[in-house]
Amino acid sequence: MVLSIALFFTSCDKDDPVIPNEEELITTLNLYLTPVDNGEMVTLSFQDLDGDGGNAPIVTSGTLIADVQYSGRMELLNESESPVEDITEEIEEEDDEHQFFFQSTISDLSFTYEDEDDNGNPVGLSTTLSTGMAGSGNITITLVHEPAKNAAGVSGGDITNAEGEIDIEVTFPIIVE
Repeated sequence: MVLSIALFFTSCDKDDPVIPNEEELITTLNLYLTPVDNGEMVTLSFQDLDGDGGNAPIVTSGTLIADVQYSGRMELLNESESPVEDITEEIEEEDDEHQFFFQSTISDLSFTYEDEDDNGNPVGLSTTLSTGMAGSGNITITLVHEPAKNAAGVSGGDITNAEGEIDIEVTFPIIVE
């Protein structure tokens, strides 16, 4: 009995580690691309309601217009909750702990960050996407939690130097015409 009381008091020690915030489940990623000089919005969408494993995710790709600039806005949701949880709001609040990275196999396609955290480092919830010549390939969007941010924005958005932990990574097939 004395031993169990001693264990109880030592297990409630003030030096016990603090459990960090549990990462949110991201079931849906939408990238809304609106041509800067008017035109029809293109939505790239990823939805995986049952998470890893189980059913395959639903990926909706898009067709972009050559030589056009698009204003991009990211939306992340947890649709397994009721009501649906908007993860975008959490990323905005904790923007110093998050960064999106954009990679493309299309050489004439580039992303520019249009938002930053309080330290002047890029986030990626708001972007500009510029297309060049016609072609096809993939765009990969990766959200990294606690990346190694610096004034250069992690080597200009280079994911190979990002460190941190990947919250979500999605690849979209794209056509530029």
